[in-house]
Amino acid sequence: MHEESLNRVIRDYLTGEDVEETSYEEFRQALARLLVEERGFPKDRLCAKVGVCFPVDGRDYTRMVDLAAFSEDGAPLLVVIFCSGEPGSYIRETLAASRLFPGGPAPLALITDTREALLLRVADGHILARGGMRVIPFHDDMPALVAASPAPPVSEAALERERRILFAYSEFLSGGCCAGACRPTAKTNPGD
Repeated sequence: MHEESLNRVIRDYLTGEDVEETSYEEFRQALARLLVEERGFPKDRLCAKVGVCFPVDGRDYTRMVDLAAFSEDGAPLLVVIFCSGEPGSYIRETLAASRLFPGGPAPLALITDTREALLLRVADGHILARGGMRVIPFHDDMPALVAASPAPPVSEAALERERRILFAYSEFLSGGCCAGACRPTAKTNPGD
């Protein structure tokens, strides 16, 4: 996904702070609003533009995750990635980002283009739900969903494979970072 600056500032729905408007920021803001106002997620347990940082061959790389939902104790529950193409073509990249997520792996991931959505169980990549925006879970359903989707720690060998996969998607298939538009915000976890 290539995100470009629109050289304007808008008010962030989650934090109330000014953020740079980008070609995808309106979608990120709409998803945050939907999660809070329609799905019941507490605002203070959502973070936008969380950096998944990972090393490959001695260099550090970052893949930005559009939104993340956290438990009361700060554990990641759900990674949300907005995509500008068919959500199914983002499954492998999303699984890698979710498995490498700080404090994770996150047990659940959601990929959406704001019309179609896929809800994934991260541990095995199983598609739990497919369809329109109705597949976005309600906050009240998260405890049962997470309990049914345990995310055990990933072995170092498996983590290295996930780093390589995310590197390939982030640096080669998407054309690298988007001229700074996808840099993380200061807050990357609700506990920070």
